[in-house]
Amino acid sequence: MVQVAESVLIYLGIPFVLGFLTRYFLVRRRGSEWYENSFMAKLAPTSIIGLLFTVVVMFSYKGDKIIELPMDVLRIAVPLILYFLIMFSLSFYMSKRLGFKYEETATLAFTAASNNFELAIATAIGVFMITSGEAFAAVIGPLIEVPVLMSLVNVSLWAKRRYFSNQTLPRA
Repeated sequence: MVQVAESVLIYLGIPFVLGFLTRYFLVRRRGSEWYENSFMAKLAPTSIIGLLFTVVVMFSYKGDKIIELPMDVLRIAVPLILYFLIMFSLSFYMSKRLGFKYEETATLAFTAASNNFELAIATAIGVFMITSGEAFAAVIGPLIEVPVLMSLVNVSLWAKRRYFSNQTLPRA
């Protein structure tokens, strides 16, 4: 329990506090327009670099296992796919029934369907070590989550046209 709490504190708590303090002090010092348009514009690319680094490291450690154990990958993938589909569908349906607009409905459905695999991976490594089966299962998550949620974008857009016809799609 202590190791899980420690992992959550390290991987969520520290970035949260640093983000809060950075925003608080820089907005007070330079203004929110500078913070949003200048500072954040320069800082934003670092998040994708960090994510790519994590993905490369994880798959370099677990890539051989993914190839060696395809049935294990399948046993992990099937429940995840079902989870994503059920959570997305249920959340989308409930939001629509409650009268939310499309933007709110889609946001809620994608939030409910997605998982915090970054935290799951960090916790699995912190508690069970990189060579564990838990870390292996956590690495499979993003491999399944990304293509499934990307496919659900099309489902969401279809539902937008079908069930929210009185609203217009935002331009990309």
